[in-house]
Amino acid sequence: MPLDEGQKREIAEARGQSATTRRPTVPALEEILFEPLPVLDHGFVRVVDYMGDDAAVVQAARVSYGRGTKRVSEDKGLINYLMRHRHTTPFEMCEIKFHVKLPIFVARQWIRHRTANVNEYSARYSILDNEFYLPARAQLAAQSAVNRQGRGEVLEGADADRVLDLLKRDSEQAYADYAWMLNEDEKGEAADPARSGLARELARMNLTLNFYTQWYWKTDLFNLMHFLSLRADSHAQYEIRVYAEAMLDVLKRWVPMTHDAFVDYRMGGYSLSAKALAAVKLMIDGKPLDQKASGLSAREWRELMAALGRE
Repeated sequence: MPLDEGQKREIAEARGQSATTRRPTVPALEEILFEPLPVLDHGFVRVVDYMGDDAAVVQAARVSYGRGTKRVSEDKGLINYLMRHRHTTPFEMCEIKFHVKLPIFVARQWIRHRTANVNEYSARYSILDNEFYLPARAQLAAQSAVNRQGRGEVLEGADADRVLDLLKRDSEQAYADYAWMLNEDEKGEAADPARSGLARELARMNLTLNFYTQWYWKTDLFNLMHFLSLRADSHAQYEIRVYAEAMLDVLKRWVPMTHDAFVDYRMGGYSLSAKALAAVKLMIDGKPLDQKASGLSAREWRELMAALGRE
């Protein structure tokens, strides 16, 4: 994850500053505040600001003037109750802001989560860096035969070499053409004074989706958990899942009690339909049951059997 000297200096200056405040802070999150957490080959996630903690969730739920109770077990029990019964508003009282560097195709998938405030790097105003994502060989896979939006067997040998070569060659050529069309260097000066460059807003359209962009992404705790429940899931695309996993680690530092409840009831839990619940009750009673008799669709039956470890 290369950072230029200017970026390193800005981060060092930000981490070197401190302020006296009456607002609650979280020491474990303060440890990594502003620090880039590496993701993929050139990407990162870093926390730049936050508001609230586990106690703020409890305070909002009780609409109290203090900060939680004297017994951590009571606060933990309340947070578990809120998570278990899907009470959302107390979690909306906490907010966090990330600075994320990510491939454009990941950003276009990420932006579908509309419950956040986003400000993205503008290629109309600035020149994009010559940084593009190349998958590791272990991530080069064929199209899944059973999942239209998934991966199948990993490519090997000459096929993998050919794909990596194409991705690298096309990206390098795209950026070279982009730079030629712009006709300006990093300082915004003409590379060739004899000709005019194409407008930045037009030159950018030739770049491929694996080039990196950056944005600030601010959301509340409830909507962050909704994002993580989908994108940190094992079925999510690898390139967005690794970002979600880094943010899941941030969640654990920030609100450890909420994190544990989230992992238990959301990430590790399973929601049953009325028919599925009835089927489980019949199984517990020892009555024979198959997919047709359950009234479930074939797909829901397979999912239920997988969740119960009875494939």
